[in-house]
Amino acid sequence: MKHLREPVQSGKDAAQETPETAIVRALGRRSIVLVGIMGCGKSTVGRRLAQRLHLDFVDADTEIERAANMTVAEIFAEHGEPYFRSGEERVIARLLKSGPQVLATGGGAFMSEATRKAIASRGLSLWLQADLETVMSRVRRKSNRPLLQTADPEGTMRALMDKRHPIYALADMTVQSRDVPHDTVVEDILDTLLHFLPGHPDPYA
Repeated sequence: MKHLREPVQSGKDAAQETPETAIVRALGRRSIVLVGIMGCGKSTVGRRLAQRLHLDFVDADTEIERAANMTVAEIFAEHGEPYFRSGEERVIARLLKSGPQVLATGGGAFMSEATRKAIASRGLSLWLQADLETVMSRVRRKSNRPLLQTADPEGTMRALMDKRHPIYALADMTVQSRDVPHDTVVEDILDTLLHFLPGHPDPYA
């Protein structure tokens, strides 16, 4: 992708803005919400994106663990996925009230209609789309993925992607997460935001 790096708004003052400050201005009180399958890079890319924009980075799973005083794996093991998803909806709805920020969500969060509506109300959703080979190379490095504790993790991942990708595609924007330096993906996100924001002003501004 060619990085155009143009300001969001035309005019003398806007032309003097950096792309990053133009994005933050256009965001208003909204959050940039990263969605996508586990291993697509939401947390790693999200932290770098937040640094570029001088915004807070928040990881929804970390906040869930803090609220429950348990790890995500422990919540799944002791209470089951429906219990976890219910808590996830509440935590994300609360976090969205604190924008602007870069918010990384868990892989299943965007599957919730309530969460999608909350994000649409107070944020901009961006799908980090990654292929099976890329995400499997990443998730194999960790053993804390509850949904992959199966005899065939790759088959499970493929099934999850088949189910979730049509929902992720409902996100406001899509950027490819691939086997390149994370800063390259951040540049792609910045370019995508610069093109998207002019036609989507903050309704609360």
